[in-house]
Amino acid sequence: MMGPKQTDQAALFYEFSLERHVPAAHMLRNIDRFVDLSVVRSELAPFYSSTGRPSIDPELLVRMLLVGYCYGIRSERRLCEEVHLNLAYRWFCRLGLDGEVPDHSTFSKNRHGRFRDCNLLRKLFETVVRRCMAEGLVDGTAFAVDASLIAADANKQRSAVGTEDHDWDTLARARRSVREYLDTLDEAAWGAASETVPKFVSRSDPAAQWTGAHKGHAFFAYADNYLIDLKAAVIVDVEATRAIRPAKVGAARTMIARTKDRFGIHPERLAADSAYGSADMLAWLVDQRKIEPHIPVFDKSAREDGTFARDEFTYDREADIYRCPAGKLLTSTGTLVNDGATLHYRASKRDCDICELKPRCCPKMPARKVPRSIYESARDVARGIARTEAYVTSRRERKKIEMLFAHLKRILRLDRLRLRGPCGARDEFLLAATAQNLRKLAKLIPTPAPMPI
Repeated sequence: MMGPKQTDQAALFYEFSLERHVPAAHMLRNIDRFVDLSVVRSELAPFYSSTGRPSIDPELLVRMLLVGYCYGIRSERRLCEEVHLNLAYRWFCRLGLDGEVPDHSTFSKNRHGRFRDCNLLRKLFETVVRRCMAEGLVDGTAFAVDASLIAADANKQRSAVGTEDHDWDTLARARRSVREYLDTLDEAAWGAASETVPKFVSRSDPAAQWTGAHKGHAFFAYADNYLIDLKAAVIVDVEATRAIRPAKVGAARTMIARTKDRFGIHPERLAADSAYGSADMLAWLVDQRKIEPHIPVFDKSAREDGTFARDEFTYDREADIYRCPAGKLLTSTGTLVNDGATLHYRASKRDCDICELKPRCCPKMPARKVPRSIYESARDVARGIARTEAYVTSRRERKKIEMLFAHLKRILRLDRLRLRGPCGARDEFLLAATAQNLRKLAKLIPTPAPMPI
């Protein structure tokens, strides 16, 4: 029997509970257990007047931002619409049924003001990391580091040639992103990371790097750097930098040092790809931080012309000499070259002239020369680790950080930035990493069973 046709009958009174209409297994209900926003009011209190009209609750803004980044809602205008309509979003934001959703412009006003003035998003991220530690998801013995390119909100058609002179001071009066670019020219992660002039520069976001690292069409991008704990792939630190290798390596050092200062955790080993296998980086890990580098050594000593490579020369540490395949000595004067990072060991011309191996050793030079980095001992430590089973395990576990970047781009939809400038990139990366850690907590920490009545 067909039921009666539904008609719109207005009722005088309704009994409705948001709590009852949000499913127990809903992701926001699971995430809500781990959201501690007590830091928000304490950090923002000095930025509000004790008189005047009450402001919009800053906790509401933060909760709405977490909803947006957890569900990949990239537009704040659309986020306001979704929170207005979605019951679960209203429940998570503590709005009730008749709570008023703030205007989208409120986010921009607070982001460029109070939130950045007190570094709120960094402190929110660290609060979530501490919760992960308290729940036993952070082991602290093995870390992995990597970076992924995120396209900037910059257009190639509106860019300029990098070698041209630009009146940045005039542009800075109208564009916040240009002012941020000028403020970061002396920072190691930005302007001071490299003296190389890029091919193109974006007038709207000059801190974004023109890069062709993906072997396809070049584009403007920032580098999103993650430092993760390998136990449960929790992000313990995040940093925004230019999309070049020196900046990424510098960010790894910054994150390792900051993690120890903020959380008191220091890894025993670090897994990374060959981009982090430079001699100075390995020396920093081995000699200064006492961290095992589970990293392929960045080495260009191999030769393609069939002559002897450096590996075929034996180094005597005590005598500080090399022996060539013919048993002759190569010595150094102790003069440092290449910005004070390399020693040259040279064979005697007299020995090389009569050596029958000369055609395979130095056919185009009067005598053989072997360069040795002053950090070569750290490189030897990394080479020794590369022959162990622990290294194989680290290489396999390092894929967890690549999975996080895939999740960031495919699920959270952060494949292109919406905000401009170094501060905009930093804000987006911090919020996305916070959302990923909260989703991790919701997934791995089971909901407590209800107490029997």
